[in-house]
Parts: sequence; C-alpha cells; structure tokens
Amino acid sequence: MTHPSTNPRVLIVTPEVTGLPSGMGNLSNYLSVKAGGIADVSAGLIRSLFEQGADVHVAIPDYRKIFRQKLPSIMKREFDAIRNGLPQGRIHLAKDRGFFHLDSVSYGNGTKNTKIALNFQREVINSIVPRVQPDLIHCNDWMTGLIPAMTRQVGIPCLFTIHNIYTEKCPLSDIEDIGIDAASFWQNLFYERYPSKYEESRDSNPVDFLASGVFGAHFVNTVSPTFLKEMIEGRHNWVNIHLQRELYNKWESGCAVGILNAPDPSFNPLTDKALFRKFSAKNHYLAKQYNKLFLQEKLGLIMDSRAPIFFWPSRLDTIQKGCRLLAEILCDVVCSYRDQNLEVVFVADGEFKKHFNDIVMSHQINNRVAVCDFEESLSRMAYGASDFVLMPSLFEPCGLPQMIGPLYGTLPVVYDTGGLHDTVIPMDVDGHNGNGFLFKNYDTNGLFWAIKEAMRFYNLPKEIKNRQIERVMMQSTVEFNHHITAQHYIDLYEKMLRRPLINRQNTNSLGRSKNSGKKTYDAPNTSHSETDSIISDDSDAQNIIRLSKRKLESFSY
Repeated sequence: MTHPSTNPRVLIVTPEVTGLPSGMGNLSNYLSVKAGGIADVSAGLIRSLFEQGADVHVAIPDYRKIFRQKLPSIMKREFDAIRNGLPQGRIHLAKDRGFFHLDSVSYGNGTKNTKIALNFQREVINSIVPRVQPDLIHCNDWMTGLIPAMTRQVGIPCLFTIHNIYTEKCPLSDIEDIGIDAASFWQNLFYERYPSKYEESRDSNPVDFLASGVFGAHFVNTVSPTFLKEMIEGRHNWVNIHLQRELYNKWESGCAVGILNAPDPSFNPLTDKALFRKFSAKNHYLAKQYNKLFLQEKLGLIMDSRAPIFFWPSRLDTIQKGCRLLAEILCDVVCSYRDQNLEVVFVADGEFKKHFNDIVMSHQINNRVAVCDFEESLSRMAYGASDFVLMPSLFEPCGLPQMIGPLYGTLPVVYDTGGLHDTVIPMDVDGHNGNGFLFKNYDTNGLFWAIKEAMRFYNLPKEIKNRQIERVMMQSTVEFNHHITAQHYIDLYEKMLRRPLINRQNTNSLGRSKNSGKKTYDAPNTSHSETDSIISDDSDAQNIIRLSKRKLESFSY
C-alpha cells in the first residue's frame, strides 16, 4: 500500500495511550487510558511524529466508559454523537462490547485479557487496516502480537516494540472463533512447539502472543539497548527461552534494535502545576526546600528543609522493582541518618505496600517514612521535593522515573541493569560528570552502599552540590525528550520503508547531530544482505553499540 504523492502512512497499534494531539481527531484529548508506561511512551511518540508532519494514525480499543469518565459533565450527553466523527480523523477506535464497559485496564488477568486482546486485534486486522491502508504498521507489546503475522502475509512492513516481557497464549481455534482468519497466516505465528501442519496445531498447540510478535515482525525493538543485549545473551533466566531465541535470530538478521523511551514533556519543574513552587536549574535550591516543607507537612513527616528525602515512585511488586531489598534495610537506613532526619516517601500501589506499612507501624517511624497510594499530582510533588529517586529494580526494560527525577534535580539510586544502565551515569563530582548512583551487586549491601554514596554527595558543601545538580538538570532536559526518541523511530521507519517518512521541504528537520546523546543497540553490519525484503543499511557509527562495549558514553558538559 503506497501513497506516492504524500508521506508514507504509519499506523501505530497500542492497547493504551494518553494525551493525543488535538489535531488528530474529535475528542482526542479525552481518549486517554493508562495501565502502565506504554501509554505515555506511545502518546509521546505519536505526538512527536504528528508535530513533525508525519502521516501517523493510531488504533486503540474503544474504552467508552473510561473515556466518558474523563469528559466534562456538559459533554457526556453529546459524547456518542461527537464520536461518530472520529473515522475521518487519525484516531481509529476498535469497537467491541468487551471494551465498552470496562472501568479500568489491567493486562495480567489471563483468560479475560486474552479475549480483550483477541477482540482488539480482530478489529485492527478486519476493519482498521483495510480502512487506513498503512504503508507501515507499528505494534506494541503482547496484545498486538498476532498482527505482525498478518502484515507479513499481505506485505506491509511491521515494527514490533517490546515494552515488557509479559505474554499470553491460546490455541488457533480460539483465535479463529473470535473472527480472525488465522488460517491465512498461521505459519507466521509462533507456537509452544514446532507445528507440523495446520490441522495438528489448531486445537492443541498454543500460540505465544509476544513471541509471535517478534517472529512475525520485519523489525523488532526493545525500549533500551542494554535490555535487548541482556535478553539476547540470556542473562535473565526468567525470560522465556523461545523469546530469547527469536530475539537473537532477529538480531543476527540485522532486524533488532534498542531505542530508549523518554518522559512525557509535562514533566518540567518550570511548568508543573503540581509543584508548590516551580523552579528551573538556575534557581532549584530554594524552590526545592519550599516544596520539601510542603510535602513533609502534607504527609505528616518531620518538617526539616535540610532533611534528605528518598522517593520511591515505582510499582510495589514482589519481584521486579526491588521492594524486598529496601524492606530488609529500611529501618537501618532511617536509623543510620537519624541525626539528619532522613525520610523515605512511597507514592505507589502494589501488593508489597502492606509489608512496608507493617514495617512503619511496628517500628513507629511514621514521621520519617510515608507510604502513600499512587496519585499523579502527589508523585509529581515528590519529584519536586525529594533529593533522590530509589529504583533498585532487578530488571528494567527501560524505566522512566530515573529519567524524570534528574529533570527535577532528584538524582536516581539504581541497580545497574537494563534501561537503568543506559540512562544513569555514576556521579563524578571531580570530573563534573554523571547523574546518579549505581550498585552492581544485587543484594542489600549493594543497595545500602549506593544510598551511602548518595548521602556522601548530599553532605558536600552546598555550592559544590548545587553546581552538580544544576548541570544534571540542564543535561537531562537535552538528553531525555521525545524528539530524540521519535527521531530514532523515524530513522528505523525509513530504513524499513526505504524512503523518507516526512517531506522536510517545509518543516524543520531534527538533524542526526541532535541524537548523539541517546544511543541505540543495533545488529551487526548487514548492509550487503537483504532480510525479509527490508534492506538493513549501515547505521551511523554514533548510534551503534556493539556487544563488546561496556557502557554508553558519559554525559559531557
């Protein structure tokens, strides 16, 4: 499908998205639904592409009840009538009663969410793709994992982005019963065991959604270079061996890359309405003290503008985010810096929250530790008031808090893995370099060591510390933004399409020189080979990270 007189048309298929540009269609600002970071990342990419003039369209489920909740009351009565204008815009709603009456979205409930994913993909395959006639399709995560198999059958280049490694499985019979003609592309799907023939596989050989997305797509990307490297090299024993092998095959074929996400542009301390006192890099010191006192009073903590605050912004789960590490040393950390009134603030939900609450109550440290339900405005206030972000994740496909924190002068304390490795550089005051504190041994001693390093920095003379924080804030604004991320995706789209994505004759192009800060993890040189009819050109040397390289270049100043 080509549009010779216009820019190539890109259809981004995502199960969730937030904050779409108003020019994309009626009510676009209210068509917002979020279960995780994929919503913000998808919206940021779509917004950047749209603002640069790309012919970008988006397909999302029609979560009618959720969308209505975000509307002003005066508009709810007219909502259905206004919605009828959407097909003429760039937002395409997949319609099914399975979406209409949901109160929220959460993709971890087996059978129910598998059916939602099948309904979504049926509408994309049967209705939206024929209507949009895209030149390229960009799919996101397991809920879109069947679509790449279809695109290969009809000859549309497809990019598949892995935001997380969760997946679901079901047999071909369930896929076909929902209304997807999988028989026409069944050989492009990935099965639990090797399929010998269609009839044998239809009822008793489950299809893996995430692995199918990797297997069927022409090109695959993860949301950080190092996480791709870790999966290819088999560093995580909990990553499905089939997924690891398919990613390795894509990488060997020159069709896999890691592209870092970026925070939403609304994370800006100069304009963030959630802050008690807004600030910039130049005047951060006094403003953060005011914000700190405001947050302490709001949460019932000891009010001390000199007290260091460590902020936990991530989901309180039992495996990934490192809750167990902090739980084991929380009291020791608080007691070790009792004379400075060190405080810890949690603004997050998850099953581990009860355990932290129990620790706080049993040790009577509620004036030093606050465990709060997640609330967007409170989380933003914590970024603006805190000194450090705690993020000791066991693994991290990308992560956003470690990028958001430095924008607010709040430095990350992280485990050296995945996207954390790619975005956090060890603080080097003498070298005027770095933006956080990393530990390499995943245990309580490692985390405590990193916290002590953060406190050693905190106790430096005010002039030295403030100069470093000012530098970090300024560099983070340049490094962590959607324009750079979007440019990497544009480069990838153009490689797949073998033509420019945007006619830049009347637009401002983002030159590659502006991308030197964010790296991608590309496959070996395949400039003389052709894979799946997609030419893999030589990559710009500055955007390549080889397996033998240890670390991204440090920030310069």
